[in-house]
Amino acid sequence: MTQDYGFASEQLIEMLAQAERKQAILDAISRPAERVKPWKEYRPIFITDSRIAQGVDFWRENEAALARAEQEYGVPAEVIVAIIGVETFYGRNTGNYRVIDALSTLGFDYPPRQPFFRQQLKEFLLLAREEQVDPLTLTGSYAGAMGLPQFMPSSFRAYAVDFDADGHIDIWKNPVDAIGSAANYFKQHGWVAGAPVVARATVTGERHDEGLTEGLEPVKNAAELRELGWQWQAETETADDTAVTAFRLDGAEGEEYWVGLPNFYVITRYNRSVMYAMAVHQLAERLIQARGTP
Repeated sequence: MTQDYGFASEQLIEMLAQAERKQAILDAISRPAERVKPWKEYRPIFITDSRIAQGVDFWRENEAALARAEQEYGVPAEVIVAIIGVETFYGRNTGNYRVIDALSTLGFDYPPRQPFFRQQLKEFLLLAREEQVDPLTLTGSYAGAMGLPQFMPSSFRAYAVDFDADGHIDIWKNPVDAIGSAANYFKQHGWVAGAPVVARATVTGERHDEGLTEGLEPVKNAAELRELGWQWQAETETADDTAVTAFRLDGAEGEEYWVGLPNFYVITRYNRSVMYAMAVHQLAERLIQARGTP
């Protein structure tokens, strides 16, 4: 950091000496992954009456910022609200670890991902200098994700914006900056304004399972999926060469087949999970219903 970015070594040493190794952080990241929940168990975690009602409140409280973000970045207000709702319950659960403790603990005491977390520690020190804030005061998750939208430091430096133009980017306590930053993240990852996100599908024939996407990257286009027996709502509006993902979920009423369109893939760039993206999308739909006509 001294050689590459001109940091004063004495100050860095003094600051890092105050970083604390937290066993709770190592325990959290080393904990065996929970059994992957089926959709019928995962969905009710996020699509709840309280998350919908408080999302409507958050929308009303930040209506001007959300409308401006939609106009400038093309990302619908309900999608931004849903992201913040799923990530941190509209800022209620942003994490209580000091970011410096999280990133130094994982960067130096968690060998499986040391390079990633050391890079994030570097990015964090740079963002603290750029934003002129004390790095010892900023808090986040056990993995170092920060603020209402849970940005890692590299995402903060790449996509966070000073949306209220006050000279500082604050995604911890300023919902306006958090809203603009989440919208910018989506736009920079390819969000197409006005385009659909996902469509419920029906399948026929013996080859439909060949259409299922392994992983998250779209490897088939709409025409190839149709040839394998997939049909979906507004199918005629999906150009043959549109890259799509196709997946099957274990729903409360049985198997569900879905076609993820390009905007769906953008949501998975925020968090690499099909069920996460579905939760965000369906929460957004419920927020519109609950809010009604403004």
